[in-house]
Amino acid sequence: MLSMGLASFLSGKLGKAKSAPLPETIYGFKMKTLDGNEIDFSQFKGKRLLIVNTASKCGKTPQYADLQKLHEQHGDKLKVLGFPANNFLWQEPGSSVEIAEFCERNYGVTFQMFEKISVKGSDQHPLYQWLEAKTGTAPIGILGST
Repeated sequence: MLSMGLASFLSGKLGKAKSAPLPETIYGFKMKTLDGNEIDFSQFKGKRLLIVNTASKCGKTPQYADLQKLHEQHGDKLKVLGFPANNFLWQEPGSSVEIAEFCERNYGVTFQMFEKISVKGSDQHPLYQWLEAKTGTAPIGILGST
């Protein structure tokens, strides 16, 4: 029994903060961008969404360039939504301003980037709680449908 409790704790399932009920669809979310503007996800109806947690100091950071290319080539049908997260070896320590400057300066990012959130653990953001509930696992990136 103790080992099951430990396994649940280590997988981030134990002690998740209870919050307001999650929206029924992804379009019920409203979230702040890196520059502090609120985006209502209802504006994404009819589009496919690629939701990606990002980190400026991660070994996979060059993927920003590929995400930008995807945004440029398919932005009319596919929306790339970046969510900085500091959950993985503290690879996103910066402020919103620092993250925005890094993304623009190094990769020319123009796809939508949001304020830093927690994508796992006891302080997991409701968006990632919703995604996890829909997929059954903590997502790294999700290609949503309309």
